[in-house]
Amino acid sequence: MTDRLQALADAGVSIWLDDLSRERIETGNLAALIKDKHVVGVTTNPTIFASAIGNGERYDEQVRKLVAEGAEVDRVIFELTTEDVRNGCEIMKPVFESTKADGRVSIEVEPSLAKDTEGTIASAQRLWRAVDRPNVYIKIPATEAGLPAITAAIAEGINVNVTLIFSVERYRGVMDAYLTGLEQARDAGLDLPRIFSVASFFVSRVDTEIDKRLEALGTDEALALRGKAAVANAVLAYAAFEEVIASDRWKLLASAGANPQRPLWASTGVKNPDYPDTLYVTDLVVDDTVNTMPEKTLEAFADHGEVRGDLVTGRATDAQAVFDQLSGVGIDLPDVFRALEDEGVEKFVGSWDELVGTVKEQMEQARS
Repeated sequence: MTDRLQALADAGVSIWLDDLSRERIETGNLAALIKDKHVVGVTTNPTIFASAIGNGERYDEQVRKLVAEGAEVDRVIFELTTEDVRNGCEIMKPVFESTKADGRVSIEVEPSLAKDTEGTIASAQRLWRAVDRPNVYIKIPATEAGLPAITAAIAEGINVNVTLIFSVERYRGVMDAYLTGLEQARDAGLDLPRIFSVASFFVSRVDTEIDKRLEALGTDEALALRGKAAVANAVLAYAAFEEVIASDRWKLLASAGANPQRPLWASTGVKNPDYPDTLYVTDLVVDDTVNTMPEKTLEAFADHGEVRGDLVTGRATDAQAVFDQLSGVGIDLPDVFRALEDEGVEKFVGSWDELVGTVKEQMEQARS
């Protein structure tokens, strides 16, 4: 039987799972995914934690203990989630020690801080200290307020997973923030080889938003462009990454031992059932990148995914042609990316509210 996930890993794609729970940790499921499914990283978000905490009993004892200590909901969330991430980091430790770039577990700063630079920095510092593992990534959103927070975190040696990147323009800002942070870290005498970052470029939501607008236009020309924007956007992002790592600025940092900020394809679960369920994996295979997948997409690729070689490098001209066609039929691309970021932040906050509600319910049960 063909090991499709092994073929994907052999093509240079690091396979990360977009899920974590205490059940996965304590039952050995996460360890099994590392062994059998070539999973080398994990990402989390408040919705993932809400589902894990709400659907299992493995958190009950810790919740009861914290409630007995008089903890408020924010502290309970902090303690539950950082413990899971810390334990996930321990399970990932052998992968981390053998690769350094992988074996990572990501945890997000508080979503309400997406437009608060100083608050984001403080949240990142607090999470970094609490998890206290070298293979944790702190997720910081790529909002305008997030960019200087990325620089500040990197400058003090905090490893960062930059999230909620939708446009190539914003991605360039993220890469600049990373390089600025590295320069400040170097000037402060920090050990650059110890600093790592990934840039999470969201994929499927781009097709969802643009397809909706193409369908509203309804012309044959517009409808023929459905399902093409997301991959084209990612291809253009990778071309921007190649420009940066070819620059003299980057080469100077690399000579000091700096690690490139790897592109990470996020939101790779297909939203439209008419599209192949492995679309955003197969079409984004390129060396030294990360693809973080929900388990459904991971299993789909293991069952019938295809690795058809590098479908990203050298395709920027074709990708730009897709964007030119989208503009030509009347798609306002800057407005698309503004809308996606605004919606992303709203979902970010909504996920946190869901987590707060779930934990409050658990705390009430612990009191009864």
